[in-house]
Amino acid sequence: MKLFSFFKQELAIDLGTANTLIIQDGQVVVDEPSIVAINRRTMETIAVGNKAMQMHEKTHEEIKTIRPLKDGVIADFQAAESMIEGMIKMIGAKRRFFSHLKMVICIPSGITEVEKRAVFDSADHVDSKETYLIHEPMAAALGIGLDVEEPIGNMIIDIGGGTTEIAVIALSGIVCDQSIRTAGDEFTADIMSYMKRQHNVLIGERTAEQIKIHVGSALHELETPPEDYAVNGRDLMTGIPKQIKVSYSEIAHCLDKSISKIEDAVLRALETTPPELASDIYRTGLYLTGGGALLRGLDIRIAQKTKLDVHIAEDPLRAVVRGTGIALKNTDRFSFLIDRKSV
Repeated sequence: MKLFSFFKQELAIDLGTANTLIIQDGQVVVDEPSIVAINRRTMETIAVGNKAMQMHEKTHEEIKTIRPLKDGVIADFQAAESMIEGMIKMIGAKRRFFSHLKMVICIPSGITEVEKRAVFDSADHVDSKETYLIHEPMAAALGIGLDVEEPIGNMIIDIGGGTTEIAVIALSGIVCDQSIRTAGDEFTADIMSYMKRQHNVLIGERTAEQIKIHVGSALHELETPPEDYAVNGRDLMTGIPKQIKVSYSEIAHCLDKSISKIEDAVLRALETTPPELASDIYRTGLYLTGGGALLRGLDIRIAQKTKLDVHIAEDPLRAVVRGTGIALKNTDRFSFLIDRKSV
């Protein structure tokens, strides 16, 4: 059996809109932005992950950077394959020694059959012999240590880059869910348009992302406010680069509408929850995972709206991939995994 396991490579992949994480042997071996840089003429892949991210929005006409995933699903099939292949190569294990590749890949709960097929096809192209899919909220629940097989209702709110997944989980299944395409990328777009509208300054995606990290907030008043953040951009009036400072309350104001959409989706999911599970959720509270959970004051804001306890998972960015890793070790035990053969 040990000899056979030497010829087997098992990977748990969280294929995210913003970041892709891969676990092998219980360790996170890849944690990179979901982006590729390709040569426009030869269509060769130049860089994947961090290296491609450094080129993003700074390229000349021969190089193009592509984010293959949009709203949690594969939008550019070829680029997605190049990215998965490049990231598997980053692990460093020489592929020729392994004859059997087994993968568990994470997908949004609101995904269509066609989008599922795209994930399976990408896995086939990197020569995966066994491919399983797991829904993001289920993976997040496993990753934060919840016992998903128990007859107890738990509500997970996973705010990623492209989608926000809200699901009530009990007895190894998703009882009711809401999947909305308002998440981290939408927050970034809000910040870009706010800077343009309010300050007449044009900024790129990467700068907006940095603003979100340094002074992003869901509340207009925080107990421990972050310092104002200096932003460099292009003045739309003069065309000359300039610097301005932005405060967290400004960013809270511009993210208001998007956060309200997430709150509404949480309320819709609670409305459709069966009463017995609703009483469990009253006791257990709501669990926040994903990169969006790191937005200052978001837990307090959702708690005020729902009048329920809100817990932020420890290391929320890796909760989904950790859960995917647990599912990988127990593919025979968990009935909620979608096998390639059954789709």
